[in-house]
Amino acid sequence: MKRLVLSILVAACLWFLMFSPWTATLVPFWPAMTCSALLLTCLAFLFGGRPAWHFRLSDVLWGVAIAVVLWGVFWLGDKVSQWMFSFARPQVNLIYDMKEGQSSVWLALALLLIIGPAEEIFWRGYVQRTLVSRFSPDAAFLLATAAYTLVHLPSLNFMLIMAALVCGVMWGGLYRLFPQHFTAIVVSHALWDAAAFVWFPF
Repeated sequence: MKRLVLSILVAACLWFLMFSPWTATLVPFWPAMTCSALLLTCLAFLFGGRPAWHFRLSDVLWGVAIAVVLWGVFWLGDKVSQWMFSFARPQVNLIYDMKEGQSSVWLALALLLIIGPAEEIFWRGYVQRTLVSRFSPDAAFLLATAAYTLVHLPSLNFMLIMAALVCGVMWGGLYRLFPQHFTAIVVSHALWDAAAFVWFPF
């Protein structure tokens, strides 16, 4: 558990550095996010070993389907939040401003091949899986989802924090119910990232 707590603290420090308004201007976001993703992946493999991977076509197809459903949830949520909150669109725009000046091809590849998979390997494949060995599966899901959401608090962006909560519930819930389909969850995260940020932004 000490290694797990240390790993989460490292993630929290990295997310603070990248998202906090006091430090975000000090680092280039996308290179920092890519390096952070690689570091967390290394910690996950070093401390937690390799999660169960089953590269089956069915898992890839399920991953695509999950990504499509989640994109639809966010599309609807974007419309509802704009109707309910005057600050919603400006805060969403702040998130998209982070990709300004970046190559869409490079960004999509980074999200597909590094950032999306790395987040699942760390948060579900390591954090939630390790918590399951110490607590009940339901408690592990709640704790991992809470940690995934809380590391986004330094952004002070309500829409980003809520997005992290929804994603954490979705992917964490799927891992809670279907840990044997971890590959599908990884695929869905990678595809959703690329779709939401590059291909079909809200």
